Amino acid sequence: MKPLPPLPPTVIEPIIRLALIEDFGTAGDVTANLLIPETDHGHLFFRSRANGFISGMQAAQMTFAMVDPTVDFEVIKGNGSAVKTGDIIAEVKGPTRSLLMAERTALNFLGRMSGIATLTSEYVALVKHTKARIAATRKTTPGLRALEKRAVLAGGGATHRQSLSDAIMIKDNHIAMGGGIEAVLSNVMKNADHMVRVSVEVDTLEQLEKALPFNPHVILLDNMGPDKLRNAVKIVDRFAVIRPVLEASGGVNLETVKAIAESGIDIISIGGLTHSATNFDIGLDAE
Repeated sequence: MKPLPPLPPTVIEPIIRLALIEDFGTAGDVTANLLIPETDHGHLFFRSRANGFISGMQAAQMTFAMVDPTVDFEVIKGNGSAVKTGDIIAEVKGPTRSLLMAERTALNFLGRMSGIATLTSEYVALVKHTKARIAATRKTTPGLRALEKRAVLAGGGATHRQSLSDAIMIKDNHIAMGGGIEAVLSNVMKNADHMVRVSVEVDTLEQLEKALPFNPHVILLDNMGPDKLRNAVKIVDRFAVIRPVLEASGGVNLETVKAIAESGIDIISIGGLTHSATNFDIGLDAE
């Protein structure tokens, strides 16, 4: 994967600060303070305990810097790097108490984000023979969206909307409460700012045919199997004046994603990338 530029520190600093406040409680690390002399210095290595892709390195590095600016943090395998079991991905040197205080929070960020990146890479590998791209959704851990979306990028995926303000996305409840798909699209396409892209979710091929004359930028085909998706692609190719981006969502897993991608759609959005990824095993050890 290509190296990713760092997130602005102002974006992730509040996330890390909250995590450290949660972990320090009211008295900090009472164990390290009792057992470790204040003048002790240590040298620890982050090691991968599995094969996969790394993400969350910036958050881990900033965690140590916020605990103690004198800690030396060397990145060896940065965000987006492929790793194998036993690889050293970073090392830290500094006051031992500081290393121990920051250890768990940094590992939490690395494990969570690397798990997302690794799962995303598995999906991406299964569809690489098609034009389909794998995208995340807004089904992220509250407060961690910026980091989790970046982890999807590290695994080779795309991120979809970052927030409700990024684009107009008309879902089933908007349609139900807004007077039907034609009324909703007519209203939106007439009144939306010209710089805002419009996406609409359809559950049936009939809804798809009703949506096409309004020329939305994106049509989300929800919970349609590969056969129905292929029919949807044919309908769009036959009748669309301006071809929308076709997105498939719902019922996507590692067993179904290949067939979904081969239907001819452009984007496959998967909430499971961020809400169901397994933590990636990374250790922090003295040797």
